[in-house]
Amino acid sequence: MSDHYETLGVSRDASPDEIKKAYRRLARTLHPDVSSGDGSEERFKEVSHAYDVLSSPDKRAAYDAGAIDENGQPRGYAPQGAGRGDASGFEFGFGGPGGQQGGFRQAPGGGGAGGGFDDIFSDLFSGLTGGRKGARGQGRPPAADVKYSLTVPLEDIFTGATQQVTLANGKTLNVKIPVGHEDGQPIRLRGQGEHGGDAIIEIAIAPHRIFQREGRNIRVDLPVSLKEAIEGAKVNVPTPTGKIALTIPPGSNGGKVLRLKGRGWPAALKHAAGDLKVVLKLMLPENIPDTLKAAAAILDDDVRKGWS
Repeated sequence: MSDHYETLGVSRDASPDEIKKAYRRLARTLHPDVSSGDGSEERFKEVSHAYDVLSSPDKRAAYDAGAIDENGQPRGYAPQGAGRGDASGFEFGFGGPGGQQGGFRQAPGGGGAGGGFDDIFSDLFSGLTGGRKGARGQGRPPAADVKYSLTVPLEDIFTGATQQVTLANGKTLNVKIPVGHEDGQPIRLRGQGEHGGDAIIEIAIAPHRIFQREGRNIRVDLPVSLKEAIEGAKVNVPTPTGKIALTIPPGSNGGKVLRLKGRGWPAALKHAAGDLKVVLKLMLPENIPDTLKAAAAILDDDVRKGWS
């Protein structure tokens, strides 16, 4: 087996960061998941073994001192039953009964300082094969987006609101509904799907009992009395954000549309706010007195004369 420094292509005084960068560069091209060239798998094993030794300060010190060889085996012999150890928890020498060679093993509580293969492989191959394969070909579930439906009241689109949605794993998330959000437009929550995928929240706006959308405008029917229609009046008209005062001109007919600028669908992206269209609905009493009937007859005659 080649010298570990030669295997990684670094000098013997290379810093830990240089060693890590060299390993990452080689692993990207030699890993079995991305390379099918002859000898690449064996070469990848050598590179991984070299990194395993040189990334650990304790193993590297033992290797540089000649205490272990390229295979991780001790050079020379230690007294029977007394291995040479260090704070890393690794022992080498004759630690087994009867002088059986113990090799290079990890003692309880020990560990290399710079291995981190799981983290490195996760980082190296997160952008390859959709994250479906991990180190050494171990299968990982593919990342998947998960869709959810959330119905919100119309008022939330005008004021902005936070709604809760429960994910498939039982986790509850707060979803911010932006002002002017469109019906059916999804909201994507990064990393909240399955295995690192996204949660896609499909927003549906609940039908409203008095407001109707017409493009970027909002329509509302406003009941007015005969007196208000004839004489004019100032009345409170509902809007999605609260009531506002509206002046009804004298002599307004049923079906007349009064338009409130900018009170319709909220501005969003490149779209300006729409208008609120107030449609007057003339309301007559159920029991019409004779005096009102007489007045209506006179008004009816005046209207007909205007058309003759």
